[in-house]
Amino acid sequence: MLGFLFSKKECQELAYLLKRELEEMLLDLGDKRIDFLVRRAMEERYNILFRMYARVAGPSELSKYVRKRKLEEEKLT
Repeated sequence: MLGFLFSKKECQELAYLLKRELEEMLLDLGDKRIDFLVRRAMEERYNILFRMYARVAGPSELSKYVRKRKLEEEKLT
């Protein structure tokens, strides 16, 4: 486990970068043309980035990026 000390400005920048990446990944995950294996790798990466974002964002901001995974899996089958 690694620990980091960030200033307030650095935390804001990290939150901004993570938020933009999560938004882009949500758009990509909505694309039905993406292969299952690629989609699975993207979902794993999304989960990692989401957990990182959860450490610097408040609950109201975090709720925007919660995925409804079970509903999406049912739509695919």
